[in-house]
Amino acid sequence: QVQVVESGGGLVQPGGSLRLSCSASGSIAIINTMAWYRQAPGKERELVAGITRGGSEEYADSVKGRFTISRDNAKNTVYLQMNSLKPEDTAVYYCNMGVRRSVFASREDYWGQGTQVTVSS
Repeated sequence: QVQVVESGGGLVQPGGSLRLSCSASGSIAIINTMAWYRQAPGKERELVAGITRGGSEEYADSVKGRFTISRDNAKNTVYLQMNSLKPEDTAVYYCNMGVRRSVFASREDYWGQGTQVTVSS
């Protein structure tokens, strides 16, 4: 089994910053990709940012220049530094881990439980 746990959400004023963390534990050989998604009320879940094991990054256009994704492979942890937050960033943020439970196993996707980020004055 693989467990994925997020932390770091909360309430912040517009223009403020938050840092999300997500760690995976359990039967893990390799984590290929780590990513953050978000889902606002009445909207579909969307990719916010992703990072490969080698460090290649991808961002949604709406967060480029404001959010930074990073990872610590030794700790099986991914971070999302969110700066210059806007009310439209309000959503539940979910962590996704692309895990191989052994070297030759197929990749499996695991999700965290979600953490609420609210940007409001």
